[in-house]
Amino acid sequence: MKTGTSSVSILTQPPASPAHQLEAESSAPRNVVTRLTLDSDDAVGPRELLNRYRQILIVADVGAALVAGVTGLFIRFGSEASSPYILFSLLAPVLWVASVAIQRGYENRYLGTGPEEYRRLADATLFLFAVTAASSFVIKGDLSRGYVMIALPMALFLSFVLRRWMRAWLFKRRLAGQGLNRVLVVGAADAAAHLVEQLDREPWHGLVSVGVCIPASPEGTPVAQNAEPGQEATAGIVDEIMAAVAQLRAGVVAVASHPDLSGHALRRLAWQLEERGVELIVSPGIVEVAGPRLSIRPVAGLSLLHLDRPVTQGGRMLVKGVLDRTLGAGLLLATSPVLLVAALAVKLSSHGPVIFRQTRIGVGGKPFQMLKFRSMVADAEQRRAELEELNENDGLLFKMRDDPRVTRVGAVLRRYSLDELPQLWNVVRGDMSLVGPRPPLPQEVAAYDSDATRRLRVRPGLTGLWQVSGRSDLTWEESLRLDLRYVDNWNFWLDVAILWRTWRAVVGRSGAY
Repeated sequence: MKTGTSSVSILTQPPASPAHQLEAESSAPRNVVTRLTLDSDDAVGPRELLNRYRQILIVADVGAALVAGVTGLFIRFGSEASSPYILFSLLAPVLWVASVAIQRGYENRYLGTGPEEYRRLADATLFLFAVTAASSFVIKGDLSRGYVMIALPMALFLSFVLRRWMRAWLFKRRLAGQGLNRVLVVGAADAAAHLVEQLDREPWHGLVSVGVCIPASPEGTPVAQNAEPGQEATAGIVDEIMAAVAQLRAGVVAVASHPDLSGHALRRLAWQLEERGVELIVSPGIVEVAGPRLSIRPVAGLSLLHLDRPVTQGGRMLVKGVLDRTLGAGLLLATSPVLLVAALAVKLSSHGPVIFRQTRIGVGGKPFQMLKFRSMVADAEQRRAELEELNENDGLLFKMRDDPRVTRVGAVLRRYSLDELPQLWNVVRGDMSLVGPRPPLPQEVAAYDSDATRRLRVRPGLTGLWQVSGRSDLTWEESLRLDLRYVDNWNFWLDVAILWRTWRAVVGRSGAY
């Protein structure tokens, strides 16, 4: 429908979720605003929800620090604790909350973001440790290192766990329609459509697209004399966007790629949005790149986006390899009773070898023999041809939810991922890592395009993003996308998060067959 004399038209598209309702029209002029109307005004707005989230976090951090301080006190000193340590333990909550605040752990942009939020906690721990050590040196105090080494890590762990619970609470509220930011997406048609698709894919982050504006200056708009560079091409665009913001009551404007909306035009848009209290976010058009690889470099009055190279070699990967082998050996020793029981169960339940060996492709395209407990009948590979037409997966992977080749013992092993435990020996040997891309078959690698080949830049993993995001339920494209995301954004904290989520996925038995 037309909006008065404006050249902007209001159109609609199918809803992204049942919580939204749309009104439709049939034709689409070049510069359009696509409007999505929420069922009703949120009882809890985005700022109110984040304020409540922040308040609960502060209370949780106070409790975590108090528990950590008192625990450290009793473990280190027992009933002989002196008054200074008792006082320090009582002050621990204030110091902990202050440290998190100094590291910007309570700012809106980091609340509920996951890895970045947890990183602020780690930075707060290091900051408080440095301040405590420096203060002890300056006043020549004899602060117990044992007390500090108990209290600080415990405060970090408890705050981490509490944030995990609170983040789930926040996501649940947003999925219920509370605290959603109304987003107007602005940009060229293809870039705007991609951004809307990305926002709709993960609505729990609190950004819901209520409109798409594809601005184009009305024909015949006069160009001002002595205009700033680039102003000629952007006449009227900012006015169109601001009109759409007012009509859709948007609280956020997300700018995707548009040839006429950059530089001075984007600056003027930011000024006008600031006056109305509307947030501005700009999508750089880079997909599947995590925040730690991105930074802003101010050069000659410009804000340049710097993209760090992925870490696929060097000192950090060397440390990762050492940790993999050390932890792999420890896990192999710790799970040896389970390995023994599983091996006996496989041997006694069906004919064939206990260990199934299969050639997989490792880092740099080097083949290796991957080990698993045999979970199928001995001639499973020969029988695969007759089951090809029943393949439930797309692309290069073969998956069947009720594969007749799987033995009864094998089904139990697969359900709890126990069949994967022999791969700990591959980790100790250096063929695999604890966390990494899924180890591919030679025939898969033979069909790789240039994008998929990037998976071979790092060691394949016993677990990975594919393992914690659906496992066997994933399509080939989804599996590839997750593996490439891991390769491009690897860091130690990502590995820690994946290992934690792996435990939850195995216990929950999600996507395993």
